[in-house]
Amino acid sequence: MKGDALIDPKGLIHEAYRIDGITASECRSIFLDWALSLPEGQETGKALRVLLERYGEPKPDHPMTTVMRDGLASVATPQRRGGWRARPRN
Repeated sequence: MKGDALIDPKGLIHEAYRIDGITASECRSIFLDWALSLPEGQETGKALRVLLERYGEPKPDHPMTTVMRDGLASVATPQRRGGWRARPRN
């Protein structure tokens, strides 16, 4: 299933799983490109869950599976905002 228009518009994740000997570093680079290419309004967490089910479950030891799991964990964990947004207002 190359390039589902909503969750993998450029087919990057699909192709990453087809590359023999791909490294974790290369997977992180591909993942960043994938995240930046998602259509506006597409929920990243939802897309990652679908991709992990489609590609990660059959290949749990693939470096892209690890990268996507890490990405899903960071999407699910809210980050503290720093700077002036974090300061209480009087």
